[in-house]
Amino acid sequence: MNAINTHLTNAKLTGDLVRDAQAGNRDAFGELFERFQPTVMAIAMRRLRDHADAQELCQDVFVQAMLKIDQLRTPEAFIGWLRQITVRMAINRAVRRAPLISVEPEVFEATLAGDGCPLARVVEHERKDQLNAGLNRLGDMDRDTLVAFYVRGESLNEMSDSFAAPLGTIKRRLHVARKRLAEEVSELAVA
Repeated sequence: MNAINTHLTNAKLTGDLVRDAQAGNRDAFGELFERFQPTVMAIAMRRLRDHADAQELCQDVFVQAMLKIDQLRTPEAFIGWLRQITVRMAINRAVRRAPLISVEPEVFEATLAGDGCPLARVVEHERKDQLNAGLNRLGDMDRDTLVAFYVRGESLNEMSDSFAAPLGTIKRRLHVARKRLAEEVSELAVA
């Protein structure tokens, strides 16, 4: 019973701090940061498995939370809301992270040899041509969505802002646009 009382007291205190932060009290937001930064960092480490990335993500999460805290309707639910922001941003960061490149001499030499192969260059050039042709056959919305994400490197949140559409809509558009591009490219390959 004591654990339940402690939980309720912590939720009420958190709710009070959130309400104060929503009213513009920077000290209240600083207290929220102090209390929940270890939780956000733990989630970030578990998702990204890199301390520097996790620290950067932690900062980004709290900046996002500070910007969007007015949107939180139930202040006592702050920690769940913060966890959701952290998980979503960690997934976006992990998806966008460049693949690790091995620098072992054998792998490095094999990579250089592969780039110098005329057949590999021809195949790569043909893939790019098919991809561009597929993109050109798509509708404006699909093409703009794919270009924003893959070419300009915009995050889902940035795309949501630039397209003035909810995050869920952007995710759906990206999913649909990928499928349509795959269909267009496979039709070009068959033709």
